[in-house]
Amino acid sequence: MNATTLTPELFESWALNPAGPVALHLEQYLVPVEGPGAVFFPPTYADVGYNIDTLRDGTKVALVDSVGAQANRIEPLFLEQPYRHLVPQISIAYGDAKKGTDGSVSLLEAGHRLGDAVVRSTELQEEAQMAFKIFQRTGDATALAKLAPTSLIFGVWDSRDTQAKVPRLLQSVIRAWDVSPLTRSAQYVPALDYATLDVFSETEKQKAEGKSSSALAQRGFVHVPASGEHGGIVAHGDIRRDLTINLVALRRLQGEASDKLRRYLLGLALVSAAAPQDPFLRQGCLLVPDQDKPAVWCTVARDGTRNPVKLNEGVALEYANAAAKSFGVGSSRALRFDKARAKKDTKAKDKK
Repeated sequence: MNATTLTPELFESWALNPAGPVALHLEQYLVPVEGPGAVFFPPTYADVGYNIDTLRDGTKVALVDSVGAQANRIEPLFLEQPYRHLVPQISIAYGDAKKGTDGSVSLLEAGHRLGDAVVRSTELQEEAQMAFKIFQRTGDATALAKLAPTSLIFGVWDSRDTQAKVPRLLQSVIRAWDVSPLTRSAQYVPALDYATLDVFSETEKQKAEGKSSSALAQRGFVHVPASGEHGGIVAHGDIRRDLTINLVALRRLQGEASDKLRRYLLGLALVSAAAPQDPFLRQGCLLVPDQDKPAVWCTVARDGTRNPVKLNEGVALEYANAAAKSFGVGSSRALRFDKARAKKDTKAKDKK
């Protein structure tokens, strides 16, 4: 099926037409840089290890990068050119230069976005709180978009204050299909025989060797084996990234200039979706697009009909630039961490 060329009218239907498509979907196939069938490393989780699920037919599916992890990778692209002018740049300075504890963090790097504790520890606290309350009462997302539009793109829950929940407009996840987990073993060998140098006795050495919990092993003074550790996985099936832009959730957002708001957020979502992703997910996990299986963009209609579209970074950025200019990007700010506000917030009672 031939892909549809994007037009201003098509973008309008995505942003504004209640009868328009319900979603835009990207299906992208990835391979390790070493090639298909090579070993790569998914994330490990406490008490779980690799997140591998077994389907009814016995197929094992591994989570390679979660929705939250993908959002945290994509959002900081708005710190860089040619995207940074599309959103307010809000930085928060902290620490003491004389003590060497000074630094600065961008709101685009805060884990809980506008609902993060670092926001409540600045003069932005009351303004952010009011924006959340307006959204709760009326569905008007204008104030949120002026302060932190990426909180609308990637979602935010103000769980420590107003309890406002903003559903994400964009979600992305990477999974590997039909996988086999591997294990690996290693042997730590100290550079010297410290017992012969009278750092400790031969008896102490023999008691500590092979026991990773012993003090000498933890400090690297004796031999320690590591057996049966996580050794990565091999994907016999696809490694697939699925990215979805929820156009229904976008069109539900309200505001005095709701059409301009929706166009603006659609532009940010399109840029977030189309910008090339950094392939280095973690040590041992360097994944690149599979040239034998080109990525496919589709709109999904209410009846499930899928129509391929020609979306790329250039088209997305052009639309986002025009939409941002029309909406009016919120003001950038340089804020200061307020220790007094932070201390007060640590003592705040649960308002639920």
